[in-house]
Amino acid sequence: MSHSFHRFWLKITAIVVGIFGPVFTLGTRAATAEPARFTLDLLSWPLDGRTTFTHPDTQFLAALTGGFLVGWGVMIWLLATSVYDHAPEAVRRAVLLGVLSWFVLDSAGSIASGNASNAVFNVAVLLLAVGPLWRPARA
Repeated sequence: MSHSFHRFWLKITAIVVGIFGPVFTLGTRAATAEPARFTLDLLSWPLDGRTTFTHPDTQFLAALTGGFLVGWGVMIWLLATSVYDHAPEAVRRAVLLGVLSWFVLDSAGSIASGNASNAVFNVAVLLLAVGPLWRPARA
């Protein structure tokens, strides 16, 4: 892969990570919680409607999660657009290790909490987020 394709893919990674932020932030209010509730219901397969966003602790965790995901997505975007040309391999490794760290902890926690189906969904997100970043770009 070329450096320009890696830079492009980093923007895809930023969107893949950051897109979940607004969805979960919507879960902080009952009137806007349906996208977050549905997403969590889907990720804890099967779709059974048992997932709710009515408890204040869940709403607070949704706010934190949404903020972290948007912030992480923005950071990856800025690494792609402002830093990549100066340190392409360091940016690639940083994003790759960040995504792999998310994958391991999120999947382990999902399995431990009885939501192994999310670990399966995580494989798809991992493959999409990492794409060609597995390998260094050619000069």
